[in-house]
Amino acid sequence: MNNLRQLDLNLLVTLDVLLAEHNVTRAAERLHFSQPAVSVHLAKLREIFDDPLLLPGPRGMRPTARAEALREPLREALAVLERAVAPASPFDPAEARQTWRIAATDYGETSILLPAMAGLRAQAPGTRLAVVEMVPARIARQAEQGEIDLAFHTVEGSPPNLRRRTLFAERYVLAGRVGHPALQRRPTLKRFCALEHVIVSPDGGGFHGITDEILGERGLERRVVLSVPHFLFLRSVLESSDLVAMLPERLVRGCAGLRVVESPVALPGYEMAMLWHERSHRDPAHQWLRERIVQAV
Repeated sequence: MNNLRQLDLNLLVTLDVLLAEHNVTRAAERLHFSQPAVSVHLAKLREIFDDPLLLPGPRGMRPTARAEALREPLREALAVLERAVAPASPFDPAEARQTWRIAATDYGETSILLPAMAGLRAQAPGTRLAVVEMVPARIARQAEQGEIDLAFHTVEGSPPNLRRRTLFAERYVLAGRVGHPALQRRPTLKRFCALEHVIVSPDGGGFHGITDEILGERGLERRVVLSVPHFLFLRSVLESSDLVAMLPERLVRGCAGLRVVESPVALPGYEMAMLWHERSHRDPAHQWLRERIVQAV
């Protein structure tokens, strides 16, 4: 047998049954084949292995030394193949030991993962969750290579070759500390521009965003005095100063230290999506994780 690719797997199944039954008729019954079909298989096996394999005896057929040597390795190999091609078993979160890796920004952590955490820990206590830095340019490659299971990103910026499910629509609000004198009500556009603003610049150091573009179309300009890379640091800044910021509403929802009002500048919102690769789309554990996140948000 010089090339495994030339061997019909059905022949090995027949040999396994013949080595168990030592009888062509009984083997044919177990395999639901005709007796001549099993005899043909045996003839082919003898040619492939260059050995008689089974010889006539007083009480059925007697395996040769070569056949005896094949018995256990063949049974083990077929058992492995049976498990490999068996239908996926239902996912049991209570017994699961998966480690999931999710790419998210601090916004995704707060607005998506945080609401899902309690349910994940309660229902799948044996699992682990690793949150890794979300770099948009790397998402597709990381998902394809199995480095991440999920990513959270805006629908508009999602790679086209990944599976996607929209989680929610987000909008912007104006936020500052509780008791901020300029946020007792919705400020006028003039007052808005006069306030000192903080901006989130994911790439670092930027002082210009969509708010400034819209203001610029009207010939207006606001005072951006601080640029930070993360939303969560921005929240701390707002709570401890008179700076204000345009923030996604879910990020400041329920923050006792912040006052939220409608902005005099209407910004376009966005949709947040959950992304994953086709390779894990039908995996029961992955499906369970995705559904838990959808339910949480």
